[in-house]
Amino acid sequence: MADLVDNAAPAWKVRLNEVLERFKALPNNKKILFFTAVAAVLSIAIALFAFNREPAYKVLFTGLADRDGGQITASLQQMNVPYQISDGGVISVPSDKVYDVRLKLASQGLPKAGGVGFELMDKQKFGISQFAEQVNYQRSIEGELARTIESVGVVETARVHLAMPKQSVFVREQQLPTASVMLSMRGGRILDAGQIAGILHLVSSSVPNLPVRNVSIVDQDGNLLSSLPDLNNASGLDRRQLDYVRQIETDYAKRVEVILEPIFGKGNARAQVTAAVDFAEVEQTSETYRPNSTPNPSATRSQQIVESLGKDASLPSGVPGALTNQPPSAASAPLTLPPGAAPGTATLSGLPMGTASGTTHREITTNYEVDKTIQHTKMPKGNIKRLTAAVVVNYKMVPDANGEAKPTPLTDKESAQIQSLVQEAIGYNKERGDSVNVVNASFADAVPVTTAKDRALDFISANAGELIKYGLFALAVLYLLFGVVRPIMRDVAKPPVPDTPEDAEEAAAAGGRLLAVAGEDGEEGGQAGAEGGAGGGDSGDPKEQARRQYEAHLQAARDLVKADPRMAAQIIKEWITSDE
Repeated sequence: MADLVDNAAPAWKVRLNEVLERFKALPNNKKILFFTAVAAVLSIAIALFAFNREPAYKVLFTGLADRDGGQITASLQQMNVPYQISDGGVISVPSDKVYDVRLKLASQGLPKAGGVGFELMDKQKFGISQFAEQVNYQRSIEGELARTIESVGVVETARVHLAMPKQSVFVREQQLPTASVMLSMRGGRILDAGQIAGILHLVSSSVPNLPVRNVSIVDQDGNLLSSLPDLNNASGLDRRQLDYVRQIETDYAKRVEVILEPIFGKGNARAQVTAAVDFAEVEQTSETYRPNSTPNPSATRSQQIVESLGKDASLPSGVPGALTNQPPSAASAPLTLPPGAAPGTATLSGLPMGTASGTTHREITTNYEVDKTIQHTKMPKGNIKRLTAAVVVNYKMVPDANGEAKPTPLTDKESAQIQSLVQEAIGYNKERGDSVNVVNASFADAVPVTTAKDRALDFISANAGELIKYGLFALAVLYLLFGVVRPIMRDVAKPPVPDTPEDAEEAAAAGGRLLAVAGEDGEEGGQAGAEGGAGGGDSGDPKEQARRQYEAHLQAARDLVKADPRMAAQIIKEWITSDE
């Protein structure tokens, strides 16, 4: 008997077989309705998935001119590539072919961006004149500049016109080229001063000898953009310097707010800083001389020694002439030589030759180096000359006796601490003339606290159309599930009700046999079945009585199987082996 229980099929499998048998017993109209509802639910789910997933097409080109768009679509048709065209000159192709199609179109020179570039030079004809070559070269430069300018996100189309005079061999007759740029902006967009300056320098740097002042930029409305006041700042400051000042002020203000927010909370401290920045570029050269020093430690720069001897009467002198051109007298050798004279040296008047008697004059001039320090100083630009900070701090929230938080002004000590804290945050320098002013006041525009309800209402109002659409889909799915599928599944899962009293009697007899075999449990089940039948006797409907009796016997059998499954298996085994 234990082997029979172990080899019995699992409960879920038995239950599944019962459900399948009951489903097969359903009428055909209910089967068709069930499958239709399931198919509708699956179709809605697939449609929602396909609607919300990323499109299979990706953008190939945007903002194309009509001429370029026609050429690109013709090429796509030749390549058998499906495409979609939407407003604004947007062409889309399947996402897996975007890059391949772009490369193929680029090999054909598409898109041309409304003009021709240096590819025009690739189609030179044999025997072309020099004038035609110069015109093609100018057209190429204009087309390349237009393409480059159109790459700016704000610009939709651009046209460039260059006036390049013929060069002359005479320097005085040289004329500088000029350029004109026509821009068409995208809807609702404008160029700022920095972008205009960038286009000016781009065109100026692309054409030789073209100064920035000779470039004119005009928008689609005819407004001259190259003469904006921001481009010709009378103060001499360019936009980079102004942005540098704003960056310094923003950084210092952020420092103050970051250091005060942990104390007073987010939004309860506001700071504004004004910085005076010096952009003057100063170069300074100075020479410094030290006082005169003693000769010994000083370095000798130059020295000049002058020696001279006095006149001697025995030597020839006077005005050259007959009297002075007399031969010298005969030399006599002295018995003794003067000290220091070599033997055989001729002497004159007792002195060696080469020396003269008389006075000796000697002059020594010595020049010493003078101490000098040369210092060349170049002051950097952008030094901060002065900082001025204004800080406003909201009242702090202090609970009162009832526990309610009320705004309370800061004390003088707390204000002084905040003042010192702000000074340290901005690097306060009194000698530089910095000033810090901290004010404690109640904020009028307190930050509103948004609740979950407010956020939900804002989300609903912003996405009303989407919510209605998804709500309709959800109602359709719920109707199909609970209005069609659920009743059919209930009929499949619920055991069949006897339609006739004869069927009820057969079911009762089967239950009675099961309970009779069970012994005492059967008697209890029979009593329960009798009570069920008695209870149903109040109703005059035979089908209702049969249904109640059948349910009573079925419940008694289930209780018996749960209480003693081994006995139930033995009973079923006897039924299977019996001849009946």
